[in-house]
Amino acid sequence: MKQLPRKKLPKELAIINADNCTGCEACLEVCPVDCIIKIQQHDKFHNLQSWCQIDLDRCVGCEVCVHIPGKKTNPYELKVCPWDAIEMVPTEEAANVVAKIGGPAEYIEKNWDNLVGIAYNLAKLKIESK
Repeated sequence: MKQLPRKKLPKELAIINADNCTGCEACLEVCPVDCIIKIQQHDKFHNLQSWCQIDLDRCVGCEVCVHIPGKKTNPYELKVCPWDAIEMVPTEEAANVVAKIGGPAEYIEKNWDNLVGIAYNLAKLKIESK
């Protein structure tokens, strides 16, 4: 399925720190655009070295995977990830961040175009649109 052009580039993108992520899928359940997938590194060992990953091409920067928006009168923020593995990163910096924390080095190298390449292209579009 071909991705339609974005109406608007997000100011920030969600990036998951693979070292902190346990693959619990809490973020996956709340994402309104269904852009989070679970990466299973070893087929033989279910959940061993698994983590969630953001499809940056689909992320709209809504922050729902980081925290559930509360009422203005409620001083408490409900965090989604119990491990604080997700951070919102300015779109222009996403490629550098995902290259560092998006997964094990060999995984990032193998999937460079789908991880860092997409983030780089979004950053380039963001900079050009200013």
